[in-house]
Amino acid sequence: MEQAIVGFHRDEEGHWVADLACGHGRHVRHRPPMEQRPWVEAQAGREAMLGRRLFCKRCADGEPV
Repeated sequence: MEQAIVGFHRDEEGHWVADLACGHGRHVRHRPPMEQRPWVEAQAGREAMLGRRLFCKRCADGEPV
């Protein structure tokens, strides 16, 4: 299930988490070569991603918020 990104926060380890419209969160790390998300490193990059949709595995699995 795809959900819109409505914000971002850092987890307890300092990694970025996208806040999704459904109320769940999804890590959005930039760890080349496995994960290519350089946009997450800058405030402007994160702001540009607001409204974009990401797959929410927790919604797909039917997990409550």
